[in-house]
Amino acid sequence: MTTQQHKKLNILLIGDSCIDEYQYGLIERLSPEAPVPVFQFLRKEIKPGMAANVKANLEAFGCNVNFLTGETSTKTRLIDSRSKQHIVRIDNDVISTPLSIDSEIPGIYDAIVVSDYNKGTVSYELVEDIRQHYPGPIFIDTKKTDLARFEGCYVKINSLENSLAKTLCTDLIVTMGKQGAVYNEITYPTPNVEVADVCGAGDTFLAALVCSFLNTQDIEQAITFANHAAGKTVQHSGVYALTEQDITDIYESINNRS
Repeated sequence: MTTQQHKKLNILLIGDSCIDEYQYGLIERLSPEAPVPVFQFLRKEIKPGMAANVKANLEAFGCNVNFLTGETSTKTRLIDSRSKQHIVRIDNDVISTPLSIDSEIPGIYDAIVVSDYNKGTVSYELVEDIRQHYPGPIFIDTKKTDLARFEGCYVKINSLENSLAKTLCTDLIVTMGKQGAVYNEITYPTPNVEVADVCGAGDTFLAALVCSFLNTQDIEQAITFANHAAGKTVQHSGVYALTEQDITDIYESINNRS
C-alpha cells in the first residue's frame, strides 16, 4: 500500500494534552552560589504534546480529527545546545475533570482513539461508555493498570506500563523500544536506527497503528508499520510529528524488506 492509497479517515481523539517547551542554551560555568551549572538561555521551541502530538501525527496521515481534551499541562525541558542533552525537565501538571460524552456517538468516525496519560481527562467509565455505544474499532494508549476494563479495544502500552498492570486484556500490544513490539506472544521487530530521543515515539506508534489498521484491516501489518513510524520519530530530538516525506520513506522501507 502506498500513501496515495490512504482513504480519508475521520477520527475521534480523546485524551490528555500538554505543551512541550524546549529551552536551548549553553553551559559554560558553574554557579558561584551552588555547585550547579549556569544555563545561558538562547532560544525556545514549543510543540504540542501527549494526545495533541497524537493529533499532529494523525493529521500527517491526512485524517480529519475531532479532538476532545481537558486542561493542558506544560513540560519545560532545558537542553544543552552543544550536546543536545537534557539538563532538567520541569513539569507543571494539571489534573483535569474527567470528560463525558453523549451516549449517541455520531456514525461518521472510522475509529475512536484514546490517549490516556492519566492526567484526569480519561476515566475507566468513559471508555466503558464509549465501548458500549460505539461499534467501531477503539484504540487506547494508557497508563492505567486495570486493563481488563478495556476488553474489546486495542490497547497499546509500553514495557514499564506492562510490568505495572494489575489485569490484562486480549488485544494488548506492548512496545519495547528497540526490542520491537509484542502482540499475542509474537514479537514484531523495529528497524535498527540511531536514537536521538524517544520522547513522543509512543504517540507516533499509536497514530500509525490506527491509520494502517483502518486501511488494511490487518493488526499485524499495522504493528509493523507503527514500529517503522516510531523508528522515524526517535531519530529526532524532542516531540516530533511525521511529515509526508517520512510516511513515504516508511512505505518504501517496508516494501524493500518484503
